[in-house]
Amino acid sequence: MNTKQSTPEERKKAKRTARKKAAPKAKRASTDARGSLKKKVQRTAQGTRKR
Repeated sequence: MNTKQSTPEERKKAKRTARKKAAPKAKRASTDARGSLKKKVQRTAQGTRKR
């Protein structure tokens, strides 16, 4: 889809149709923690920044 030459309304319609056609996303299993995909922060010495 060439978005530079289409108006915002056309682009919005195209996105909506694409979203309707897309397969539904699978729900997360109840066994997975909510932040399981988050990047883990390793423990650092006191007084230093975490990130």
